[in-house]
Amino acid sequence: MARPNKQVKENNKRGLITHTNRKSPISEQYRTIRTNIEFAAIDEPIRTIVVTSTSPGEGKSTTSANLAVVMAQNGNRVLFIDADMRKPTAHYTFGVLNTKGLTNVLTRQVSLEEAVSQTKIENLEILTCGPIPPNPAELLNSKGMELLLEKTKEQYEVIIIDTPPVMAVTDSQLLANKCDGTVLVVCSGKTDRQMALKAKDLLSQAKAKLLGVVLNKKEVKPGDNYFYYYE
Repeated sequence: MARPNKQVKENNKRGLITHTNRKSPISEQYRTIRTNIEFAAIDEPIRTIVVTSTSPGEGKSTTSANLAVVMAQNGNRVLFIDADMRKPTAHYTFGVLNTKGLTNVLTRQVSLEEAVSQTKIENLEILTCGPIPPNPAELLNSKGMELLLEKTKEQYEVIIIDTPPVMAVTDSQLLANKCDGTVLVVCSGKTDRQMALKAKDLLSQAKAKLLGVVLNKKEVKPGDNYFYYYE
């Protein structure tokens, strides 16, 4: 198992409020998201979940990481996959090395077991992105990715996948088509309404099962009753 170096340690715990402050109102909102996803599983369990956003900077990586944490805190064995091969950040968030990861597994350089790292959070393991490839979309749309998802479902109860923004590249649509559900993150005061609707349409065209939308960075005022927010 890889050990984080000094630089990685300095970046550790970035944005993991559900781990560093479990009693905060924000952590409670993430648990609400977890519960709503569980209730969405009417006909069959939702085990592979894509998290994406409309455009960069809306908080989808923070949301996906914290969602993985609360899933693990609920007793599930969870794998977090950083499938944002354009701008991976999960190795900083969880404080692990990124010398090998998803790209190495898909190109058959290492096995899944060799590439996965344990986090400091019980029940939560991570498959980082690995070296950034020249052909992300082709790798994510490959038969190897389908086989990887099937294999992870044999070993884990929940798989959370961080993907690039919908409007930037097709990666999230390709993965959403292969997974049980998709969560779209939008940012209060930043996300354009028409762009968000366009992102929803693109996911629908990819036959993604949209579980819901997380409203991020919403200013909460006294008397407001928002289920989803992140500050």
